[in-house]
Amino acid sequence: MYSQLISYLFETKAIRVCPKDKPFWYTSGKIGPYYINTHFLFGSEDEANRLLEKIDGRKDDKEACTGEIHKTVMDQYRNNPIYRGTIDALTAYINEQLNPSEIAFVSGGERRDWFFSIPVADKLGKPHITLFKDMGAVVYENGSSHEPGDLSGAAVLHVADLITSASSYTRAWVPIIGDLGARMKHSLVVVDRLQGGAEALAKLNVESHALVSIDRCVFEEAFKRRYIDKAQLKLVLDYMEDPDGSMRLFLKEHPEFLEDAIKSGGKTAERARLLIENDLYNLNAK
Repeated sequence: MYSQLISYLFETKAIRVCPKDKPFWYTSGKIGPYYINTHFLFGSEDEANRLLEKIDGRKDDKEACTGEIHKTVMDQYRNNPIYRGTIDALTAYINEQLNPSEIAFVSGGERRDWFFSIPVADKLGKPHITLFKDMGAVVYENGSSHEPGDLSGAAVLHVADLITSASSYTRAWVPIIGDLGARMKHSLVVVDRLQGGAEALAKLNVESHALVSIDRCVFEEAFKRRYIDKAQLKLVLDYMEDPDGSMRLFLKEHPEFLEDAIKSGGKTAERARLLIENDLYNLNAK
């Protein structure tokens, strides 16, 4: 299952590694060798973006939203082998590692969680708690949505695309579930970026689970399967060992990289100026 998921992640470009001399620009103004967009496992970037557009057009109607998304994702489940394989892997993990009989509800948060939480709830035969960023929630079961009411200590499994620092859980998802009288017992994600999310959930008494953790093994497996080359692997492993140090060294060895970014204009130039103005890599140190 692990090897198959690695294939899915790279085939759909849910994990994308840059060429060895062209790191990606991140919103923060920093640079790095890979992007992760787990929702591309819906089948492709284009298909995932179409679903996001549909969600954006429906999410204000909380009563109707989940039902329409449910129909779309289950159609895709039947027709797309990568998406079906991912949902089946999540469901198998739950059946093998957790105790489905103790789980009363599956929850998922706006927006990308819904790609995975809604079909997993369907496969498990559990009602789905659809969580919204405005702190609202509805329960979807038997083809329709309704107000949750008091859920009286019910155990909830939260299913999501990925976890980083768990800020969405801390800010919204765990408090909403608690306000409903339920308890988030488990979180299961497709990808854990290993950026402190599991530790943050432990402090909230939520058990954290993931199908894939973004460590060196992921990229070594990708190299073995020829999704990336040796130079890309080295760039990623150096970055994982020392993110700021490796990218500082890259910039010192490739001064043209910043110059070209400034000349390119648009968002890239904005992020390059952010890097320079805030000296994010201590390039001005003597």
